[in-house]
Amino acid sequence: MNGVTETLSITEQLRVAVRTADDKGAVAPVAIEVGELFPLADAFLIVSGSVERNVQAISDAVEDALNEVGVRTIRREGRESGRWVLLDFGDLIVHVFHQEEREFYQLERLWKDCPIVDLAPMLARSAAEESATPEGALDLRSTPATGVQ
Repeated sequence: MNGVTETLSITEQLRVAVRTADDKGAVAPVAIEVGELFPLADAFLIVSGSVERNVQAISDAVEDALNEVGVRTIRREGRESGRWVLLDFGDLIVHVFHQEEREFYQLERLWKDCPIVDLAPMLARSAAEESATPEGALDLRSTPATGVQ
């Protein structure tokens, strides 16, 4: 960890970001643990929006949600174009792509040697989970990436 955010674990930051993105209509979420190869962050979250306004709405909502829980935005790039928005929160970097840009840049393929984080438990919303989830309950080192095509 780079020490920018001490209040939430990277797992909790991912949970907030992926749920917020999902609520705004993001599709195909993928989280990659990049810390071993990229010393500036622990994880990337990559999501897609269908049109520019959707990309902007997703990125705005993710930024607002993480800021509300105490995770400070370090840098924001690309919001105006709505094609690829990068949100840097220190330990977590969120990439919100327009579907066409995501297919073109293929970040998952570039980082295929890094472990993929299982987001399914983060997206599951049970009543019990909503009322009390222990911090750090999910293991970031879930599964190694298998060649993303």
